[in-house]
Amino acid sequence: MLPGTTPPDLPEGTVSWRQLLAEAERRLGEAAEDPTSEGHRSIDPATTGVDARRIVERASGFEGAEWVLGLDEAATQRGVHFFDLMLERRLTGEPLQYVLGQWGFRTLDLMVDRRVLIPRPETEVVVEAALGELDRVAAQATSAGRAPTVVDLGTGSGAIALSIAVEHPHAEVWATDASADALAVARANLAGIGRAATRVRLAEGDWFAALPDELRGTIDLLVSNPPYVADGDPLPPVVEEWEPAAALRSGPDGLDDLATIVLDGHEWLAPGGAVVVELDPRQVPAVEVLARTAGFTAMAVVPDLSGRHRAVVARR
Repeated sequence: MLPGTTPPDLPEGTVSWRQLLAEAERRLGEAAEDPTSEGHRSIDPATTGVDARRIVERASGFEGAEWVLGLDEAATQRGVHFFDLMLERRLTGEPLQYVLGQWGFRTLDLMVDRRVLIPRPETEVVVEAALGELDRVAAQATSAGRAPTVVDLGTGSGAIALSIAVEHPHAEVWATDASADALAVARANLAGIGRAATRVRLAEGDWFAALPDELRGTIDLLVSNPPYVADGDPLPPVVEEWEPAAALRSGPDGLDDLATIVLDGHEWLAPGGAVVVELDPRQVPAVEVLARTAGFTAMAVVPDLSGRHRAVVARR
């Protein structure tokens, strides 16, 4: 059956999901090629097919094998309305993740909107490094008769903190953010992780100011994906125009927040504890200097999936 044709068993006046998929592909493709369209700078011609499929999947609720089997079914009135809303938003250039309202990160399906950064694959690698460090420090904590304490500074959607809580069954996790709006998103995502949520606490405040003073010197693992883009560095339009600037930029060299976390973090860590921070590959030398200045003696650099330096691990 050709895309855009009506299956013979559909009632007159109805439309199939396959037709809506074809419409989304066509309109996104036209917007990507037309320099006068509102979303031209933010729609990649190479991914319009993926965008169209994700929008139809979200509107229809079809996943996996259901996707193939359900394409020729009649779309519901509610589904068509949802499809129209999402497609129009994407055509304005709004990121697909915000349009869908959710995005996968490791084992989680997170709610995301303009209050928080979009979770990215690079940060999944940072979580992997943090879990590796957590395995090490957890043994020390267990021998001392306590659960390991983890703090995710600048949690945003909660991607890092909630992943650690779900994937490490004994960690006690603090998730902080200076933005009340971001914490509202993290709180919504916290409600979706089941029993692991009982081991997560959210706290509002600027970096370490969010934490109770009794945690000083007792934290086993600090982890953060802080703002690290230099003020003058260009960003893709889809990032610059839609994602929260306060979660992206950090001073003339992008190091302001990294410096706070690394320099102040040392005194908050328990002996043997570690800090794991995401950064720009170009910032590795500067962050290593900061770590040595703070008193860290063992450091490692973690590559992302493309082989670029993406995180620094420093141990107390």
